[in-house]
Amino acid sequence: MNLLELRTFLAIVECGSLVKASERLNVTQSTVTARLKGLEDEIGQTLIIRQKSGAMTTPAGQRLQRYAQTISELWQQAQQETSLPDALSSICNIGCEPDLWPGFGDQMLKHIKENLPNVATSVWQGSQTDLASWLQDGLIDVALGFSTNSTQKQDVIPAIVDELVLVSTLPESPIKFDPNYIYVEAGEEFGRQHAAAYADANIAQMSFGSAVMALDYMLQSDGTAYLPRRIIERQLAEGVFHTLDDAPVFERRSYIVVNQTARMSWPWFDDCIKNLITSKSAG
Repeated sequence: MNLLELRTFLAIVECGSLVKASERLNVTQSTVTARLKGLEDEIGQTLIIRQKSGAMTTPAGQRLQRYAQTISELWQQAQQETSLPDALSSICNIGCEPDLWPGFGDQMLKHIKENLPNVATSVWQGSQTDLASWLQDGLIDVALGFSTNSTQKQDVIPAIVDELVLVSTLPESPIKFDPNYIYVEAGEEFGRQHAAAYADANIAQMSFGSAVMALDYMLQSDGTAYLPRRIIERQLAEGVFHTLDDAPVFERRSYIVVNQTARMSWPWFDDCIKNLITSKSAG
């Protein structure tokens, strides 16, 4: 098995055709066919079924696809790291849930850039499931998220605690029975506490799975929602949003999950995280 065969297989799957795969890879169709046959012979399974309508993966091909993608991405990452210029000592691959980027993930990147000029960085946005998978496969070294899920080769570091406050674009909005209320998903614990606090209120007619998305909506339309104070400090200071002070306040804890091998090779990491969390807690 070689990398060219795996990448050719992935091109066939993505293009849905051997002809289109050959065009993408800029090789002849016979080369694509030969690479596919070599991969199938080595694995001992038919991976692609060719039909008039196009190429379809077999069950074995579907199982191989994920591994082929991981191998290809890891090889690309390995090339990137081994080809770092002499001025750079290491690379830090960061995965971040969207709601943790403003005021936290971006500050981590800023700290590394300003204080560690010999560390290269790459940042990827993903869901909780994405981050766990990327960590497991070695595609990222650090995950900023709301989950403590980890393996034996990963460390979990408690990060910041977000204060979730009820804010509105209209200062006189009611705390309950507000037709402009937007429910913003903020984890299971928030869901339970919210349900208990607002058991007698109407069900929200609009909901978002992300505070960042809800913020973007509320900057364009009137609305009321529970949002992390961290991401709306400017809007509160400028009077764009107003806190509804009599409403209950909730909290949401976030975590940093880091690959142990990467952490041990970064003498700067622990101090960076400590300073970042301390500064956000003080703020």
